[in-house]
Amino acid sequence: SPLAAIPDWVNTTCPGCGGAATRDTDTMDTFVDSSWYYFRYCSPNYTEGPFDPAEVAKWMPVAQYVGGVEHAILHLLYSRFFTKVLQDIGLVDFPEPFLRLMNQGQVINQGKAMSKSLGNGVDLGAQIDAYGVDAIRTTVVFAGPPEDDIDWADMSPGSSLKFLQRAHRLATEVSSEVGVDVGTGELTLRRATHKAVAEVTEAVEGRRFNVAVARMMELVNATRKGIDTGAGGADAAVREATEALAVMLSTVAPYVAEEMWELLGHAPSVANATWPTADPALLVADEVTCVVQVQGKVRAKLQVSPAIGEEDLKAAALADPGVQRALDGREVRQFIVRAPKLVSIVPA
Repeated sequence: SPLAAIPDWVNTTCPGCGGAATRDTDTMDTFVDSSWYYFRYCSPNYTEGPFDPAEVAKWMPVAQYVGGVEHAILHLLYSRFFTKVLQDIGLVDFPEPFLRLMNQGQVINQGKAMSKSLGNGVDLGAQIDAYGVDAIRTTVVFAGPPEDDIDWADMSPGSSLKFLQRAHRLATEVSSEVGVDVGTGELTLRRATHKAVAEVTEAVEGRRFNVAVARMMELVNATRKGIDTGAGGADAAVREATEALAVMLSTVAPYVAEEMWELLGHAPSVANATWPTADPALLVADEVTCVVQVQGKVRAKLQVSPAIGEEDLKAAALADPGVQRALDGREVRQFIVRAPKLVSIVPA
């Protein structure tokens, strides 16, 4: 505390006994003491002032603040106050220290906050011993949006462990070489991979981490199907899918992802890998489902090109056996077409 450097203030007389006394220099709340450290982090060795203005201009404001809701009237309030003061005295040129705020929820148990008095605490060490830290982390992330509370009594870390084991097993079955031409891979799996990459990327950027895990689970299923019913582990599309999965999975299950990355023939670490990018051309479906109704009842579902024209769609609908049975020889009085996804037929 700067007060400690002022002996005339520190050394005083006790108002009770009249003897020599010292004043307490630790007068500031802990949250106040920690309300500007992020400025100092930008230039920890700077000696010409509290922080290097050039480095602060480069790194600040903080992109994302994550804290419990109880901090809203403590650390967050003090931090904002300090930053406004620093702006007023000309040390920074922005009024707010944080660009984005997220108040994360709590892990509760049996509907209540964990506490010794309630006896509803969960031994994290025992959970990690039973399932592994990656499975526990995946369970927490998959449970719901990070802003929500989650009840551990409703969680199933065993299911998360099985998911990670299935993902890991994929890496043991890839037999194509590193750097194989993925363009030769099976198209259905390639589309599933790039769809997953696009959706996981969007979910992570939107802080919807539970959605990201769900999309990874779907990719594991698609890859498993590709191995079991397609060309097997030698298919270049299987390597592409498993590599993308390892990189994306590293955000929630880094230890499993690291082993997968090594099994796939990569070094030194999945942490150094480039985040996968989705090919827009593979995000466009070859076919879409068109529902055909006769007198308001669904009589057929057709797989058609997204670019199919209205007349071709009418012809395809009329040629369907189910539609023919529903018409039973009657003429068509009206077509309502919303290409490529709907044809509604009104008989005469």
